[in-house]
Amino acid sequence: MSSPRASGAEAATAPGGTARKLIVVILGLAALVTLMLCAFALPSVNGGPHQDPVGVSGPAQATAAAEKKLDGDAWTVTVYDSPDALEKAIHDRDIMGGIALSAEGVDVYTATAAGPSTAGALTALGNTLAEQQQAQATVHDVVPFPEDDPRGAGFTSAALPMIFGGMIPAIALTRLFPGHSGLRTRLVGVLAFSLVAGAAVATFLQFGTGSLDGNYWLTSLGLSLGMAALSTTFIGLEALLGFGGLGAGSAAMMLLGNPLSGLATGPHWLPAGWAALGQILPPGASGSLMRANAFFDGTGALVPALTLTAWVALGLALALIADRRGRSPRPAAAQPEMSAA
Repeated sequence: MSSPRASGAEAATAPGGTARKLIVVILGLAALVTLMLCAFALPSVNGGPHQDPVGVSGPAQATAAAEKKLDGDAWTVTVYDSPDALEKAIHDRDIMGGIALSAEGVDVYTATAAGPSTAGALTALGNTLAEQQQAQATVHDVVPFPEDDPRGAGFTSAALPMIFGGMIPAIALTRLFPGHSGLRTRLVGVLAFSLVAGAAVATFLQFGTGSLDGNYWLTSLGLSLGMAALSTTFIGLEALLGFGGLGAGSAAMMLLGNPLSGLATGPHWLPAGWAALGQILPPGASGSLMRANAFFDGTGALVPALTLTAWVALGLALALIADRRGRSPRPAAAQPEMSAA
């Protein structure tokens, strides 16, 4: 006569139960792959300039014609008195580039390091305007990528490694120092790791591949802040919600933070709502901070730095809540009353 436990095991391994489990797994994995495809493909499919700030300068009639050509939701146009004023606005990060029109021809001012896609679009537009004048367009790359990496390949590929740089230490330290007793050790560990890893990544990108320029220490601290924003958030989620929280946070950063970071194109090349979301998430904010420190001497660094600091504070707050919950005394179990002898 078989035991109830054996009967339950046989039911679980019955052909019908195995088939249902297999179907659920297959459908779940297919949904995950579709979600990943949407997260990575839709921003590219719907990509293009969205309120991309650019400037024009030149005679009133010519600038009016250029404004009309740039009219619409794609561009936000500002008229400047001179090419020098336009170039200064690019350095100040008020605009992403611009076109200066004159009787002699067309001058296109770009900032490839600010956004390669915008630079390419402005160059094409400048060539079109020059052809109409039967003149030659001259392109001035005001803020280019470094000569050792003119396409910015090292910079644009940094988003996913930064995400893993926040996720892997959180997982490793959770396995090495588990439970409530190891929570503070895990926090100290990820903060120390962020400082070391930020310096290492900055060293590799600036001196190894020549992908970054600017003040090394400023760039290094910015990268450390970005990794700390990710790792402390992951630690806080795991401490409060377990590995499910860590998994959900990691999936959100990879499926949303990475494709919406705007490192490859610049944030203005994503749909407006998606671009805003990408800049709020740590990968996008970290990329914007690295861009500001490495190519613009820190101009425009305040907002992404504050955003990353807020994520660090969130991670520490989640860890603090988990710490207090772990230290709170558990109610004593009710003791049965003893009857008097």
